[in-house]
Amino acid sequence: MTSTLQPTTTTEAVTKRPGRWLALSVLVLAVLLVAVDATVLGLATPYISEDLNPTGSQLLWIGDVYSFVIAGLLVSMGSLGDRIGRKRILLIGATAFGAISVLNAYATTPELMILARALLGVAGATLMPATLALIRNLFHDPRERSLAVGIWGATASAGTAIGPIAGGFLLEHFWWGSVFLINLPVMAVLVLVGIKLLPESKNPNPGPWDLISVTLSLVGMIAVVYAVKETATYGFGWEILGVGALGAAALYWFVHRQLTLPTPLLDMRLFRNRGFSAAVLADLLTILGLSGLVFFLSQYLQLVQGRRPLEAGLAELPAAVGAVAAGLVAGWAARRWSVRAVVSGGLAAVGVALASLTVIDQSTGYPLLGTALLVVGIGAGFSFTVTADVILSSVPKEQAGSASAVSETAYELGAALGIAVLGSIVTGVYRGFTAPTGTPEGAHESLGGAVEAAAGMPSGQAAALLTSARESFVDGLAIAAGAGAVVLLGTAVAAWFLLRNARLGNAL
Repeated sequence: MTSTLQPTTTTEAVTKRPGRWLALSVLVLAVLLVAVDATVLGLATPYISEDLNPTGSQLLWIGDVYSFVIAGLLVSMGSLGDRIGRKRILLIGATAFGAISVLNAYATTPELMILARALLGVAGATLMPATLALIRNLFHDPRERSLAVGIWGATASAGTAIGPIAGGFLLEHFWWGSVFLINLPVMAVLVLVGIKLLPESKNPNPGPWDLISVTLSLVGMIAVVYAVKETATYGFGWEILGVGALGAAALYWFVHRQLTLPTPLLDMRLFRNRGFSAAVLADLLTILGLSGLVFFLSQYLQLVQGRRPLEAGLAELPAAVGAVAAGLVAGWAARRWSVRAVVSGGLAAVGVALASLTVIDQSTGYPLLGTALLVVGIGAGFSFTVTADVILSSVPKEQAGSASAVSETAYELGAALGIAVLGSIVTGVYRGFTAPTGTPEGAHESLGGAVEAAAGMPSGQAAALLTSARESFVDGLAIAAGAGAVVLLGTAVAAWFLLRNARLGNAL
């Protein structure tokens, strides 16, 4: 299927903006900011829990509200950047991100922490779509744009590695708020240098920013993501179903409204382009299959194998190294072979790596874990970098912000679905473990709860409890890895057919 939205590349290809590579260095700082912040909260959660003493529900909101708000606002913020200027919204968002990070660091109550995380989500929603959209407008030459997107993706991967390592170091030497303050120097450099180096770009004829569409997008995405995560945590319930139905209805109304407005918030015709739709779908399913592993791997390394936070962060480093290396050469590989070969091959590699983790146990040696993580990083680096390039290349540059926002929304939704589906597998298997008499009920809720319960039990009972709980957790993780492998291998096959005519720098 060929869309009428094919960009004109003949005039763009000969235009090379001076200073574009220096401007890219500013954009990757924004990516680094978001990637680091996304990884440090998980490490800091035990310390936040001890200091602020939140309820179980409040602790879940502290962890989830950031992603809820980002998922709900990405499309709106991407479209707003198309209208008021991507440089402007990026610099405003980065400044707010730094200021709100201070509020996160010095929160004194669970309620204030939840509010701070929600506000950080508002700021974060402005950053990722704006960076990709600016890359689309900075780099008109398809080959240069492929390399720029590769550097962008590699920086995001590097940030996911820096986050646990830096966070682990800070948590072992300072208080938990320090993990949020590391955002400040990055933000300061981004804003000061970005003012000078980044060019402004926006849609010359954007039309009004439809507040009804903004509200429908926000309500729909938050309600759907909330329903998915609550189902994963507590199981099916009519109240949760009602929230999910409300979200689905809001999203249906949002899509219908976009199809009828003369200047929609999100041009739904983007999805008529097979390359765009296939790349977005591949991203969603890929992160769905990976998110269960990512979500529970840190718990496995720390609570099962007994690694300290910094050691656990270093243990996950091969995934980031592989992603960085693959991201830098993904554009070249896609031109040397084909888009579908690189994307499908990368996804198949991730699927095989996940399948290898179905044999893990409590004493699995690091060679298997490290090799699997390296292959996951390489495969994901190839796939995500090329699909990002396809998404940007499939739309006119005036709509780059909206297209980038759709890509990021697919990522957030895939993560929520993955944690719900694969997380429910791990949780369901874990809760069935046999516990010694007198074990508190909280030990069956999470492996962290079992470790806490064991601390107050006689040594013999504690050892029996931990052995049984860890075995069940690892069994659940192995099954979830197998399910993830099935998803990734299936996505690899689908990508082979859906991306058969895709080329970097050209729409389908």
